[in-house]
Amino acid sequence: MKKPVILTEDLKREFRMGDQIVKALRGVDITINEGEFVTIMGSSGSGKSTLLNILGCLDRASEGIYQLDGAAVKNLSRNQLAKIRNTKIGFIFQSYNLLPRTTALENAELPLMYNSKISTKERKKRAIEALARVGLEDRLDHTPNQLSGGQQQRVAIARSLVNHPVILLADEATGNLDTRTSYEVMQLFQDLNDKGMTIAFVTHEPDIVRFSKRTIVLKDGKVIRDEPVSNRLNAAEELAKLPNAD
Repeated sequence: MKKPVILTEDLKREFRMGDQIVKALRGVDITINEGEFVTIMGSSGSGKSTLLNILGCLDRASEGIYQLDGAAVKNLSRNQLAKIRNTKIGFIFQSYNLLPRTTALENAELPLMYNSKISTKERKKRAIEALARVGLEDRLDHTPNQLSGGQQQRVAIARSLVNHPVILLADEATGNLDTRTSYEVMQLFQDLNDKGMTIAFVTHEPDIVRFSKRTIVLKDGKVIRDEPVSNRLNAAEELAKLPNAD
């Protein structure tokens, strides 16, 4: 039986705004097991961004249990949370968050700069391997302005892989991309998942959901649906159906 990478029980998050208490999460129970590819959906205000921030150890729950890779997160110090973010989690964002004057290789190396146990030689080796995994071995010396949007997102994915994380957390990772490039990125995610990578992907795009294996839907801070994806799409096959670009 595969072990849970993420497990939450009765997870709650409240914010004080003036005299008001805003209940962003109202008791969320989810489990994401090793090797799953899960999409998290919900309209604006559903709580999906709050949930992602807690899962990514960028924020803390007000109440409830959160375990990441078998370890309880709730009472960890700020430094311990930072260490978990840098060793257990690979983040991919909608806006790529690449350093503009820095090459693809240097951008991919970035998370390892904070790990004193990894030598300069090992850091470069891991970054080159990660860029090769996303098909950019011939773009190592290119800066972001020399890369297309899809290539920039691939650099961001490579950067998320260099620490050998237990899970990739993607936040609207196809939100800035056209259909063809979105499908190319989803093909990459499917390939990574086929090789065992656990992925949690936040999106509001119904067509993107169909490339994952399971969907969790949030509304008003609660899980209203958690089910396998029926008629799952193969991104490579869907790419082949698209008309050729001019």
